[in-house]
Amino acid sequence: MTEARTRRRWRWLAWLWLGVVLAVGAHQLRFWGESRLESDVLALLPQDAHDPVLAEATRRIADASARQMVVLLGAADAAQAQAAASAYRTALQAAERRQPLPFAEGASMAGWFEASRAFYAPWRDRLLTAAQRERLLTQSADMLAEEALAALYGPMGAPRLTDWRADPLNLWPQWWQERASGTGLRFDGEGLLHAEGRAWAVLQFETRGSAFRLDGERVIEAALDEAGAAAQRVAPGLRELRAGVPLHAETAAVRASHEVNIIGLGSLAAVLLLVWLAFRSLTPILLVAMSLLVGVATALSVTALMFGQVHLLTLVFGASLVGVAEDYGIHWFASRQGHPRRSQWRLLRWLLPGMFLAWLTSALAYLALGLAPFPGLRQMAVFSVTGLAAAFATVVCWFPWLERDAPAATPLSKAIAGWLARWPRVHATRAWAIAAVIAGALALGGLWQLRSDDDLRNLQSSPKTLVDQQMEISRLLGLPSPAQFFLVRAPDAETLLQREQALTTRLAALHAQGGINGYRAISDWLPSQRQQGADARLGARVEGAVLERVSAATGESLVRADFASQPLTLQAWLAAPASQPLRHLWLGRSGDGVGSVVLVDAVGGSAALAALQAQADGLDGVRWVNRTAEFSALLGHYRQMMGWLLLAGMVLVAVTLAMRYRRDAWRATVPTLLAGVLTVATLGWLGLPLQLFNVLALLLLLGMGIDYGIFLLEHRGDASAWLAVCVGAASTWLSFGLLALSATPALRAFGLTLLLGIGLVWLLSPLFRPRAEQGHG
Repeated sequence: MTEARTRRRWRWLAWLWLGVVLAVGAHQLRFWGESRLESDVLALLPQDAHDPVLAEATRRIADASARQMVVLLGAADAAQAQAAASAYRTALQAAERRQPLPFAEGASMAGWFEASRAFYAPWRDRLLTAAQRERLLTQSADMLAEEALAALYGPMGAPRLTDWRADPLNLWPQWWQERASGTGLRFDGEGLLHAEGRAWAVLQFETRGSAFRLDGERVIEAALDEAGAAAQRVAPGLRELRAGVPLHAETAAVRASHEVNIIGLGSLAAVLLLVWLAFRSLTPILLVAMSLLVGVATALSVTALMFGQVHLLTLVFGASLVGVAEDYGIHWFASRQGHPRRSQWRLLRWLLPGMFLAWLTSALAYLALGLAPFPGLRQMAVFSVTGLAAAFATVVCWFPWLERDAPAATPLSKAIAGWLARWPRVHATRAWAIAAVIAGALALGGLWQLRSDDDLRNLQSSPKTLVDQQMEISRLLGLPSPAQFFLVRAPDAETLLQREQALTTRLAALHAQGGINGYRAISDWLPSQRQQGADARLGARVEGAVLERVSAATGESLVRADFASQPLTLQAWLAAPASQPLRHLWLGRSGDGVGSVVLVDAVGGSAALAALQAQADGLDGVRWVNRTAEFSALLGHYRQMMGWLLLAGMVLVAVTLAMRYRRDAWRATVPTLLAGVLTVATLGWLGLPLQLFNVLALLLLLGMGIDYGIFLLEHRGDASAWLAVCVGAASTWLSFGLLALSATPALRAFGLTLLLGIGLVWLLSPLFRPRAEQGHG
C-alpha cells in the first residue's frame, strides 16, 4: 500500500472518529447534568435472576430504607427530648431557607398508635394472643367474671384502650403490648421512645432524590451537624444518633469524589510528567492527554448508555485506566523519537500490528471481568475495553495528522536506552539456577501461607462511627437485619398467613428463650381469616358467658358490643396507616403464588443464626435466607471460577502470541506468569487474604504485563520500544498503585495486587528479551 493511499484512507478514518468524539462530547454534557451515579456496594453483586421472588424480597427490603434516615435525640426526660427535637427541626428549616436541602422530614410515629387503634377497633374480637387463647380456653367463666367485676368497680385497674363493655376482660392492651415487645414499636403517645434511662425523640427523614451525589460536598452531614448543635444548646448532655442508607451513600460519594481526584488527577499528573521528561516537548503532553480524555469520556458514555447508570466504583476504577490508555500514545512518540527519519505513515504501518496486539490482549483480560454476573464488574469491563479502544483509535486516527515534528532525544530517553543494554538476560548458568531456586523457595513459602477470605463484610467501607451508631439505633428500635430473613411463599394470601403463623409460633418461643430480640411479621398484625374466625368465636362464647354472670351480679342487662361481621382483609390492612411500618414485608404476587418476608432481630453469632435456620425445618413454603452468607459463598465461588478463567486466559494469550512469534512467544508470557505467582506469594508473606478482587487484578495483570513483552519482541533491540515500556510501566504502576490507597477495600486489594505485579513484570520482562540480531522464531 503506497503512502499516498494510506493517507487517503486514514483521512476518512480521522473524520469518522471526529464525528464519534463530538457525539460523545454532547452525551457527556447531558450525563453530568443528570449525574446518574450509583454507590451501593450490593449493586456489584449478582441478582437472583433464577429466583424472582427472592430478588423481589431483597429489593423491597432495600427500597424500604434506601432513602430513609433516622435521628435519635436522647435526653434526661420527655420535656428535654421534645425541646431538642423542636430545636433540631427549627435549625433544619433555617438551613432549608438558606439553601434547599436534599432531604425532608418524613412521617412521624406520633399519632400512629391512635390511628392504628382506631383502625383495628372493629376487629378487636378477632385479635388474640396465644396466651389469651390459652387463658380463655382453660380458665372458668366464673373466675373471669370476677376479674371483670373487679375491673369494673375497682378504684384502680390495668390500663384500658377502650371502654369496659367493648373489652370486659381487658384483652386488647395485652395484644398491643405483645406487638410492641416483639417488633420494637415501643413508642408512647407522643412518639417518644423510653430506653436506657433516657427519653428519645425519633426523627425520620427521607431524601428527595438520589442520595448518591458526586459533588464532593457533605450536604446531609453538614445540615445534621448544625441541627445537632442547636439541639445540644437547649438540652445539655443530649445524645444524638444517626442511621440510614443516605448517610452511608453520601460518605461513599464524598470519598469516591476525593479518590477520583487523587487517583485520576494524580495518575494524569504522573503520566504527563513522565511524558515531559521523556520527550521535553509540549506536543506529546497535549496529544497524550487528549487521547486519555477521549478514552475516559467515551468509556463513560458507552457505559451509561448500556447500563443506564454508572457505579461510583466503576468511575474510581476508570480513573486508574489513565495508567494503561497512555501506552499507545507513548509508544507512538517513543518510536518517533527513535526513528525521526521515518514518515508518520511508514511508522504507523510498522507500529500498528504490535499496538493492536497489545490492545487485543488487554481487552481480552478486561473482558474476562464481564464473564462474572456482577453488574459492577461488567460495567468495569465495558468501561475499560471501551476506554482503551477509544484511546487506541485516537492515536492511530489522529496522531499522524496532528504530530508533525519528531521529538528530540532527552537525557531520560538516552538513560533508558542505556539501561536496556546493561540489563541482564537469563542464561543457563549456575548463578541463574541458584536465583531460580531462591525465587521458587520464596514463592512456595508465600503460597503455603496464603489463605482465602470471601466474607462480604470485607467490602464494608463506611466509617466505624457511622456503623456503630447504626448498630445502636437498631438495638434501641429493635430493627431487624435486612440481610437475614425468612421468605414465605404460598398459592394465596390466606395460606401464606397461615404458614407465617406456624413460623411465628416457633419464633415466639425462641424469643421467650432469649434466642432472638424480636421479629416482624404481617401475620402478627393481620391474622389469617381462619385464625380470626376461631378467635371471634372463642371471644364471643367466653365474653358472652362473662357478661351473663356480671349482669346477674349487678342486676343490669349487659350486652356485648358489636364488632365487624367480616374478617379484616389484606387489602383493607395494606390501605390503612396501621400497615405503614410493615407494608414492605408484603411481596405480592410473583409467578404462581404470593410471597412475604419475616424479619428477625437476631442476637448475633453463628449459633443464633443456625437456630434461626432450624426454625424453617418442616414448614411448607418457608425458607431461611442469609444474604451475607450467600453472597460470601458466591464471592468464593466466583473467585475460584475467575481463577480457572485466569489459567484459560493465559493459554489463550499464549496461543495468540504463538501465532505471531512462534517459538519466541514464551519470552512475552513467562515474565507475566512469574510476576503473577510472586505477587500472590507476597500476599501470603504479608498475611493478606486472597479475595475475588485479587484474582481480578491478576487477570488485568495478564493483559497489561503481556504488552511489555510484546513491545520488546515486536521491535527487537529497539531502544524506543524499551523507552515506551519504561514510561508506560511507570505510569501504570503509579496509576494502579494509587488504587492501593483507596478506602474501599475491594479497590485497595485490587490496587495492591497490581502495584506488586506491574513492578515485577517490568523488572522481569527484559530478562527474557531476545537478542537484537535474532530473527523471528
